Amino acid sequence: MRLEGRKAIVTGGASGFGAGIVRAFVAEGASVVIADLNSGGADGLAAELGERAFAQTVDVSADDSVAAMVDASKALLGGIDVLVNNAGIGHLPQGLELLPEEEFDRLFSVNAKSVYLTARHVVPIMKEKGYGAILNVASTGGVSPRPNLTWYNASKGWMITATKAMAVELAPHQIRVNAINPVAGDTPLLATFMGEDTPEIRARFLASIPIGRFSTPADMGATAAFLCSDEASMITGVALEVDGGRCI
Repeated sequence: MRLEGRKAIVTGGASGFGAGIVRAFVAEGASVVIADLNSGGADGLAAELGERAFAQTVDVSADDSVAAMVDASKALLGGIDVLVNNAGIGHLPQGLELLPEEEFDRLFSVNAKSVYLTARHVVPIMKEKGYGAILNVASTGGVSPRPNLTWYNASKGWMITATKAMAVELAPHQIRVNAINPVAGDTPLLATFMGEDTPEIRARFLASIPIGRFSTPADMGATAAFLCSDEASMITGVALEVDGGRCI
């Protein structure tokens, strides 16, 4: 029960790594708002997890939507102690000069602008309380980029730098900010990164991971629960690889 009594928002929490983080948080005693554009998925997970899980629909790239979600979360939870910026999208592998401008804009709106928007609305709440933990779900792509995913890699590199800058600025307010860098996981985004999901392409991806398997939602949940708990009270500004050795 490392998060007993904590009040958390997890964006993109209806599936994949986000759902793994939501499950871990609830198991560790937190009350959690599952904030997702997929309202049906969020509703289903909240119903499964019980009275400490709540669903909220949000478009993390839109300020008015984020503001409404944060206001609703504060009312439902009675405050906000923990924010996990997990919502993210990718793009199909392609030459860096080939990605359409509208896809680039959408990528950075969801992967980067969302961190700015949630900070605008959540950080004042945490400052008033004098406590908070923010976790950004970045990627090994922001540290050790794969070719033909340049703009996705760049968006996650942005998130890692934002994490460190936020940590320095918010430390005097006792707000910690960290990131985790998953390697590819068996989630809805995997096929996007690979271009197509075949045994041959999976084998090629796995060959770059020394431990020999993909990241799982449970891996992310366990790491997130630790970093957002008081056990990690001296850890801030870290971007932790949870990647089976991919970045070595």
